Amino acid sequence: MTRARTRRALPGAVLVVLLTAAATSACGIRATTVPVDVGAAPSRVSCDVPVEQNGVQGFRATIELVCGSQLVGVERVVPIPEKKPTKDPASLAAEALLEALEREPSAEERDAGFSTGVPDGLAVAPARTGDPAGTIRLSRKPEDLPPVALSQIVCTLAESEAVSAGPGPIVLGGPDADPPRAWECTEAVRSRPESVATLGDVVRPGTSPSASPS
Repeated sequence: MTRARTRRALPGAVLVVLLTAAATSACGIRATTVPVDVGAAPSRVSCDVPVEQNGVQGFRATIELVCGSQLVGVERVVPIPEKKPTKDPASLAAEALLEALEREPSAEERDAGFSTGVPDGLAVAPARTGDPAGTIRLSRKPEDLPPVALSQIVCTLAESEAVSAGPGPIVLGGPDADPPRAWECTEAVRSRPESVATLGDVVRPGTSPSASPS
């Protein structure tokens, strides 16, 4: 009398797990149930500052452009705008820097990964009575600008000897009667320009500007 052989059926879920483990081990891949964070994709931009082209008459300045989601300074010779009797030298220099920020980067700069977020048509507005010394008013409210554009403007103007009286915050205002506010170009702003404070600290006449919150 032959002994009958019995087979016990494996549950479907267990069978699937065994088959998956066998397949992955055969391919040399260890199975895991823990999510693996491989990080962000590596940047393909070099952010190498292109060689400056000669033949441009103006003043030397550092323009803050965007590269690799950060602000990177690019030295340029900025053309001097046409003199206007209603604007002081600092305002004329600020207007020239705004025009440089609005301008599309050169082909070499674009190949290196540079771009700008400053919108076209932005200009320096007339100062208002009672504005603190060093105030630069823009044709648009600073808080209405895209954060990256505001960061570019703040860092470019703050680092310009032709505009800023020295290290520290830059005082900006809009075309209306709202009081000007102070913004500071910090390392946090440079590394994450999209995180710049929307509103700086209000600056009253006769007071020293304080750094805006980051």
